[in-house]
Amino acid sequence: MNMQQIRQLAREKGAKIGNMTKVDAVRMIQLTEGNFDCFARAVDGHCDQGECLFQADCVKLAAKSN
Repeated sequence: MNMQQIRQLAREKGAKIGNMTKVDAVRMIQLTEGNFDCFARAVDGHCDQGECLFQADCVKLAAKSN
């Protein structure tokens, strides 16, 4: 998901993301939805949140940071 899509989703959800990075913006959306702010924190590429819109990007970014 690109930043334009993330900004649109944030508007729809009522999340205030301003000029946040992609990671911080997604985490803010997750919190606004009442979910854990776990984006890009998947340990060893494992994520059990199968319904998450951000799962594919999450696992990729988590792998880069480990």
